[in-house]
Amino acid sequence: MNHQRVTVAHLGEFDEIIDVRTPLEFAEDHVPGAINAPVMSNEERVIVGTLYKDSPFDASRVGAAIAARNIATHLDTLFADRPRNWRPLVYCWRGGKRSGAMTTVFNMIGWRARQLEGGYKAYRQSVVEALGVLPAQFRYRVLAGPTGSGKTRLLQALGEAGAQTLDLEGLAAHRGSLLGALPERAQPAQKSFDTALVQALRALDPARPVFVEAESRRIGTITLPVALIEHMRASPCVVVDVARDERVALLLEEYGHLLGSREYFREQLLKLVPLHGHERVESWCGLLDAGERLALSQALVAEHYDPAYTRSTRRNFASLEKAPRFTFHPVRDDVVAQARVLLEELEKSYFETAFGAATVAEVPPTTPP
Repeated sequence: MNHQRVTVAHLGEFDEIIDVRTPLEFAEDHVPGAINAPVMSNEERVIVGTLYKDSPFDASRVGAAIAARNIATHLDTLFADRPRNWRPLVYCWRGGKRSGAMTTVFNMIGWRARQLEGGYKAYRQSVVEALGVLPAQFRYRVLAGPTGSGKTRLLQALGEAGAQTLDLEGLAAHRGSLLGALPERAQPAQKSFDTALVQALRALDPARPVFVEAESRRIGTITLPVALIEHMRASPCVVVDVARDERVALLLEEYGHLLGSREYFREQLLKLVPLHGHERVESWCGLLDAGERLALSQALVAEHYDPAYTRSTRRNFASLEKAPRFTFHPVRDDVVAQARVLLEELEKSYFETAFGAATVAEVPPTTPP
């Protein structure tokens, strides 16, 4: 380390990480664990940026005054209780004037502050590089199956049963299907997802298999890294078999909230006109308008989800036809017990040694389906 600047490799050596960018920049993504102490507000940064186009000098003068006022406010409030031996790391977009101003003031006070070399831009580059190499460190076991087969429930149950899992849809805040947006949670920005994914991958043990759901390249608005998709598609799959009536019941349970937002539901269905044609989509909309929840779910499973799954899996998972199968009952109360059955089969190398033959593991019912 030099006297004032440190690299991304030293992030864990400080008492606190301070992001001095605007709240909007911080919300899009930030170094994990950082707190936001903006040197300029969203509006103030626009003002300074506009001034800079005509006069860099005037922009610097006005920007310095704004930064001084905001830093003074933070010293009186946010940082008022920091101890004498506090060691903060400060960063902005590129490790320039905003973080430099805050670092200088901190050091004048007597705190041992340092500035992140390259700022957030350098951190972001480290994330991109990590996404290119981290996925190859793990052995994946991919849960495949059409929409409504309860893959997310099985993945969560496997985690509760002690398995190592990677919940991509959880990180993306989206169920991955046409109607997969979560009503209570917006999707993160792509950069924020990437940061969360790197954190999740680094928390995994390369010596243990990682269970993950089969995904397309995109989950809602989020794009998965190429390296991860390639390794998942080259990994052994387990096909999750679920009876159609159970799939429909699960869809009604998980997507029932959409009937309270029928206009939104209709908008999503209309996006499928290029794929299915006006007549079929209008028939679905008619069922929606009539409140025919069961009939609509059955139609979507038979006419949209299953054909889409067949097309996608044939294109993306060449070995799926030879993959072992696991009969799952997602609407029963014993999903964790069912997950343990799957793990027991894997521990006995049941699937590993018979990977060339399709084998069904049936879970004996402990509660009525």
